[in-house]
Amino acid sequence: MDTLAVERLKPGIHPTYSRLLCAWLQGQGYSQADIFSGTRLQWAELVNEHRYLSLDELSRLIRRARELTGRMGQGLELGCATSVSAHGALGYAVVSSASLGDMLAVLERFVSIRIRWVALRLTTGADAIRLDVQETVALEDCQEFIHGALLGTFVQMVKAVMPNQTARLSVALPFSDPEIQARYSALLDCPMTFNAPGFSISLPEDLLAMPCLTADAPTHRNAIRDCEHQLATLQRGGPLSQQVSIALLDQGGEFPTLEVMAERFAMSPRSLIRKLKAEGTSYQQQLDAVRKDLALWMLQETALPIERIAERLGYQDTSNFSRTFRRWFGQTPLAMRRGDAPH
Repeated sequence: MDTLAVERLKPGIHPTYSRLLCAWLQGQGYSQADIFSGTRLQWAELVNEHRYLSLDELSRLIRRARELTGRMGQGLELGCATSVSAHGALGYAVVSSASLGDMLAVLERFVSIRIRWVALRLTTGADAIRLDVQETVALEDCQEFIHGALLGTFVQMVKAVMPNQTARLSVALPFSDPEIQARYSALLDCPMTFNAPGFSISLPEDLLAMPCLTADAPTHRNAIRDCEHQLATLQRGGPLSQQVSIALLDQGGEFPTLEVMAERFAMSPRSLIRKLKAEGTSYQQQLDAVRKDLALWMLQETALPIERIAERLGYQDTSNFSRTFRRWFGQTPLAMRRGDAPH
């Protein structure tokens, strides 16, 4: 598999946001069965705090949301409708900041603990501060949703700490679709430029020193401590289950045994089993999840023969692979490749 494909399958966004999207859709009148139909996801997968979603999984959920609602701009709607506290320690660190400048510094440093696909960079101009949102992974069909969610979240944060100032923001977005422009303009009161080279938010420099109405030094210290801990965990590769998943994806189909994987993480097999259990999973579950994702991607995105896909996933017998695939997706690999509806 190519590097871009592997990146799309690696976990990268906190499960809170997929839960919020599902809750938002339920608020629009859709049932869980409606929401998850065709996504290959289940609600039980989203309630595990350690179960970060991949870009491929999020893409399926976004596509389903668009199919159900028939419109774009749901990321922005979701961001605008979500309480700052829903962003965990990062949200508390934001609202307890002493000034808007401090809040921006918090976001720049810690955004990756919630989503690893973007980085924030602050630059100072003559009379304005610009916050650039840089993609660290090609977001492709998720770009508008993720950028919109980030923008809506940022606007909510500014409203929380400094009401009546959002009209002074200036936003540049890399979208040109008229429907998206109309939706964004209806939801936000700040000037926006579309079809820009990238995504950025500019603020007048005088806003930076203005005190946040929600400033709380003790809360801020505790929240920053928690964020630093999460960032250190992320820099080590994230939760152990996520590190194992990424290590398996990087193998390209030659999957190590539990004993070999434990040795890679400098621990005994018993320790690996115990630590994964504490995160609500097991080595076999991680291996099955990676095989499932790779099988689906190779079947839908490549022309590889089914026998070759089975071989690359470690199945010596194609019939065993087909039985496992049917258990995963409710249909055979051949039926899915033909586009048949699952039974």
